[in-house]
Amino acid sequence: MESIKSANLMIKLFIIQCLAFACIAQDFDFFYFVQQWPGSYCDTQKSCCYPSTGKPDSDFGVHGLWPNYKDGSYPSNCDPDVPFDPSKISDLRSNMQKEWPTLACPSGNGLDFWGHEWTKHGTCSESVLDQHDYFATTLNLKNQVNLLQSLENAGIHPDGGSYSLASIKSAIKQGTGFTPYIECNVDSSGNSQLYQVYMCVDNSGSNLIACPIFPRGKCGSQIQFPTF
Repeated sequence: MESIKSANLMIKLFIIQCLAFACIAQDFDFFYFVQQWPGSYCDTQKSCCYPSTGKPDSDFGVHGLWPNYKDGSYPSNCDPDVPFDPSKISDLRSNMQKEWPTLACPSGNGLDFWGHEWTKHGTCSESVLDQHDYFATTLNLKNQVNLLQSLENAGIHPDGGSYSLASIKSAIKQGTGFTPYIECNVDSSGNSQLYQVYMCVDNSGSNLIACPIFPRGKCGSQIQFPTF
């Protein structure tokens, strides 16, 4: 009888260990890779402040790489024991200032922005990406996904004009192979404008994939693409 109890206990412990390992090995389903158009960030009632390093290029900038679940929920602030450490990304710093600029006020050097992204989202990807890899992987994705080129190849330019939402999605799908989710905001006059573009990435952070689920919200059929 004791041997049966011991065997049952060993089985239970084995199952718990397996479940724990599964949680560590894969604790989210995919990433949203999110880029934002600086002209739309700035062209609001709130406005913006250029980074202390100067005005960013007229190009989409990284917002973040966000672990998500297929049911639409997402983990956040997963590991308070691993705070953001700027020294771990010193080799990436100049590239991040170019590709991942902050536009928040007051003007800053990006560290607060990147620290927020690591704390809220990056710590939830530690099963596959350490702090340096999290930022390096995101920059690699930025190099792979040239949204502005895809749009301009289709005759869609940041000239303040209005374009159909369908044509914007089609242009990005043509350029990347995958349908994006488009997030809009409104300018100071209340007009809908192209703000953020979401692409989906597998849970290794390596490959674009078809989005299992899109965020909630929608744009109008015609949206502006403001200058910057």
